[in-house]
Amino acid sequence: MPNLGFCVHGHFYQPPREDPLTGEIPVEAGAAPYRNWNERIHSQCYYPNALLQNFERISFNIGPTLMEWMFDYDPETQTSIIQQNQKNIEKNGVGNAMAQAYNHTILPLASAHDKITQVRWGIADFQLRFGYKPSGMWLPEAGVDDATLSVLADCGIQFTILAPWQADTNHLNTNQAYRVELPGGRDFNVFFYNQELSTRVSFDPASTVNADRFLAEHILPLFNMDISRNGSDLESQLVMIASDGELYGHHQPFRDKFLAYLLDGALRNHTVSLTYPALWLKQNPPQAVMKIRQSTSWSCHHGVLRWSGVCNCTPHSDWKMVFRLALEKLAEAIDAEYLRVLGGRLDDPWELRHRYIHVLHGVTTLEDLIYELSGWKPDTRSMRALEWLLRAQYERQRMFTSCGWFFDDYDRIEPKNNTAYAAQAVWLTRMATGVDLTELAGEHLEKVVSWRSGMRADNVFMRHLQRARRAWE
Repeated sequence: MPNLGFCVHGHFYQPPREDPLTGEIPVEAGAAPYRNWNERIHSQCYYPNALLQNFERISFNIGPTLMEWMFDYDPETQTSIIQQNQKNIEKNGVGNAMAQAYNHTILPLASAHDKITQVRWGIADFQLRFGYKPSGMWLPEAGVDDATLSVLADCGIQFTILAPWQADTNHLNTNQAYRVELPGGRDFNVFFYNQELSTRVSFDPASTVNADRFLAEHILPLFNMDISRNGSDLESQLVMIASDGELYGHHQPFRDKFLAYLLDGALRNHTVSLTYPALWLKQNPPQAVMKIRQSTSWSCHHGVLRWSGVCNCTPHSDWKMVFRLALEKLAEAIDAEYLRVLGGRLDDPWELRHRYIHVLHGVTTLEDLIYELSGWKPDTRSMRALEWLLRAQYERQRMFTSCGWFFDDYDRIEPKNNTAYAAQAVWLTRMATGVDLTELAGEHLEKVVSWRSGMRADNVFMRHLQRARRAWE
């Protein structure tokens, strides 16, 4: 008799809101009575879902930068989430938590070295929190291409979850997992979530008022139950919902309780079992092969255009292409200085950046890491410059956070934060090398203009740069 599996995946993530100078999130009036949106969403979503043990029953990923914030704000809730995943490891041998690329960068738009850094930083952060290497990784906005999957495979990741329109076919069966063939004779496993169910959960609150009815009317009909009862050799069937995790209690009040009862009440008297991707792969190795559509995402039907150009998903988006070009030019210049300083000392300066996350985590020191990679022991002055260079690389990664392009206008906190991270990277590069990239940044950022307010990105950049200079002085 075939295995009938049901899975809910929650993608839990918030844009970084920290001021790069203070490391603190400024007070956000719209989040009142809480100090900021992280605290408000935590109260409405992360905390109650942990309390209800929902993280034990779903598949989930939590953005590394969000986990870092939660560790400081509410370590008890973070510990509870980690323990709920551990229960599945003890029971099934594999966990239900997935990693995420570190800074929520749209990986098909990232350089080859940035893809690797984002994936390796995400893996390292997961391993730090959960205590083992992840087998699955959520791609930011489910942005995917073959090069991205190859990096995942190179780093030991076995699977990801995509939207059905990201499969390169018009005849997709989302009730099974697929193998994607990669160069070098490698395979990578991909799950495609059920579009109808996921859309209903995300955008039709009336349908999720009653969990028993939702199960009977929307989930069970997706299984071929008659053939299953007749003992046919029909292949196992998986129905998967994927959505932003914040809808369970934040975007939609009381849906944390809906989720809890759906998974630990409504399903009890049915032959459908709760599962999650790592467990499903263990029990049902995929046989079918599928190609993916290149440079696609789950939140934009125009590929990854929402984060790189003019897209009908967000009107007035001419500024996005200019903003991305400006940051890419700046990244090239920052990288050139990084390579100029380290190129003669390290065989592979990029490996130092890929492993810098362990310095940020306190697992090792930068001095020890440099010595391990090169046998070089920098003097005190050189060490200070190297610390600034690597911190500039950290800010340079942050400036490509996808949220900076998601909405329709530049005059929002997300793109302004990306600009502040860029200014911080420029300031740190200047401190390390004496090379000032301000003019280059201004030349490109002055073309990035809010269509609502007329705010220019170069002015935002200069304001942060002046703050950084005053703080240093």
